[in-house]
Amino acid sequence: MYVQYFFEKSIFYFSGNGIPRFANTLGNHMVLQRAPQRAIVWGFGDSNTLTTLKMNDKIYTTMSESKITNEKGESIWSVTLDPVSDEGPFDIHVSQPSTNGTNVTITLTDVLFGDVWLCSGQSNMELTVGEIYNGTIEIANAGNYPKIRVFSAARNYSSTPLDELIRIYLNWSVASPLSIGGPPMEYMSAVCWLYGRMIQQALGGRPIGLIDTSYYGTDIQTWMPPSALKACNLTELSILSYDMPSITITDVIPTNYSCLFNSMINPFTRTVIYGVAWYQGEANGASLTDDSYVCFFSKLIESWRELWHQRTNGSTNIQFPFGFVQIGTETNSSIPVGGKTWIRLRQTFNVGYVPNNVVPNVFMAISFDLRDDPHG
Repeated sequence: MYVQYFFEKSIFYFSGNGIPRFANTLGNHMVLQRAPQRAIVWGFGDSNTLTTLKMNDKIYTTMSESKITNEKGESIWSVTLDPVSDEGPFDIHVSQPSTNGTNVTITLTDVLFGDVWLCSGQSNMELTVGEIYNGTIEIANAGNYPKIRVFSAARNYSSTPLDELIRIYLNWSVASPLSIGGPPMEYMSAVCWLYGRMIQQALGGRPIGLIDTSYYGTDIQTWMPPSALKACNLTELSILSYDMPSITITDVIPTNYSCLFNSMINPFTRTVIYGVAWYQGEANGASLTDDSYVCFFSKLIESWRELWHQRTNGSTNIQFPFGFVQIGTETNSSIPVGGKTWIRLRQTFNVGYVPNNVVPNVFMAISFDLRDDPHG
């Protein structure tokens, strides 16, 4: 039995009815992380229930958790696969017994194994392919890369960490003019797509999974978990400065600390990833005397790495690659040089370049020569 469990641009409501389902960050056509890492397939169903996963003649069994996870009365089941070197495609079948004794089976189809990258940040990351120079060419050629698979989370926020996304703009899809050339500021992120396309070509056509989860105009503090904020001496009062429900939001810029980590990052931390691409900083700005972004950025990287490593049971590298785009210039003035001088320094933890010894395995895409103004 196949269970259709989410729809594009939908808000998700489920009821615990004895039918297992995949987490809504998983889907047909997705990419799971290849060997040597061990990918994780997970979802929801009845508590204390035998769960069987079958893929390519291999069978895995596990018990779902005894703890009820959500208001729908569901518990989490999770299967860690053996390392998979073959790129696929594969079908993945998950079964649980129903209350009447029959097995209920759900299936993920056309799953590839490759490298999974998560792309996040503010509007520069959110900017879609259709809005860039030569975007029409990129969109027209997207079908030439069927082993690149893309996913785009919708803008939303939450006052508490969520296991699943509230909304999705684009479910896992094969790269095509339709999936790459979607609505403006929804899908697909131009920086994420261009990065993924270039590394896929450099790696000889290896499958690449690209997850875009970004929100325009947002400060870095909204993307930081409470542990990172605490490490930067932000008080609990600052973290929760006002009450905010878990709702869909598209017309305001959220400012509550951790609210985007809760809603748009935490749901992915059970997914084994290869690395992160980050494009953010303009909303924070920086001045000669303000070093706060140094702490914010370094602790965001460290905390994300720790959480992903922990929540994937060590399958995600504790020092996974973390790349970011240098904040570009915005003026042809030489005083200060190009504008936003200090945020560019803070992005490198006040060193002036990466990699450096402050945070390991960080790389930077230089954009200093690409002016972000009407004459650029």
